[in-house]
Amino acid sequence: MNSGIKREEKQMIIEMENVYLIRHEKTIISNINWKVEKGEHTTILGMNGAGKTTLLNLVCGYLYPTKGTIKVFDKQFGTYPLGELRKDIGWVSSSLIEKMKHQPRSTALQVVLSGKFASIGLYEKPCHSDVEKATNILEQLGIAHLRNQSFEMMSQGEKQRVLIGRALMASPKLLILDEPCAGLDFLSKEKLLNIINQLATYHQTTIIYVTHQIDEILPICTNTLLVKDGFIFSKGKTKDLLTSETMSNFCNTPVIVSHQHNRFHLEVSISR
Repeated sequence: MNSGIKREEKQMIIEMENVYLIRHEKTIISNINWKVEKGEHTTILGMNGAGKTTLLNLVCGYLYPTKGTIKVFDKQFGTYPLGELRKDIGWVSSSLIEKMKHQPRSTALQVVLSGKFASIGLYEKPCHSDVEKATNILEQLGIAHLRNQSFEMMSQGEKQRVLIGRALMASPKLLILDEPCAGLDFLSKEKLLNIINQLATYHQTTIIYVTHQIDEILPICTNTLLVKDGFIFSKGKTKDLLTSETMSNFCNTPVIVSHQHNRFHLEVSISR
């Protein structure tokens, strides 16, 4: 019997099916099957060299799979211009800070505004509404006071916030934060994590948070992907996945995982 109620169709952000990346007869990424729905904020957790950044390069089309299919925003790779897809993806990584060394005197406002044009440096004249949007983003990120501050004079944590603002300027459907807390002291790290946790409230974007630190996994990230040696070790709901048993198997070391104040903590179990 037809109830007359139409079910809302799920909007997919990422769909990867049987994806492999092979270079010089070496398998770098193996049999990746992964889906992310709109608004399903996800953590990618793995050790250094696990393949996290390679996986992101596949999602953004900077690398093309040897086998398997990839869809981003329901557009299959090979049937749609990848450059068009990338316009809806904001990616904040350490490589961006390196690129910004060529624009050391750009102010926070100018850096955020450059996000609209996907440029390193501001070369086009923004309109009034652009400046207003960039100003609002600076306020939301708690860095309005840096509006006229040069990028080179900012702290590492301030630079990361400005670059997140740059990514948000283009109103991306997908925001990738690739180890944004790397190199931050404990206080700057907590400030940045608090800001990121609030982003879902202000912006209609799906967040992928990449890290190798379990204590950085935020409450908004309800799903987690464990990546190890180029394959998905496990995936699922964060609260179900991050257990002492699963993480001990993942780390090949007995560990104890605890959950306090909406954050996860891990310690190595020492046998007596």
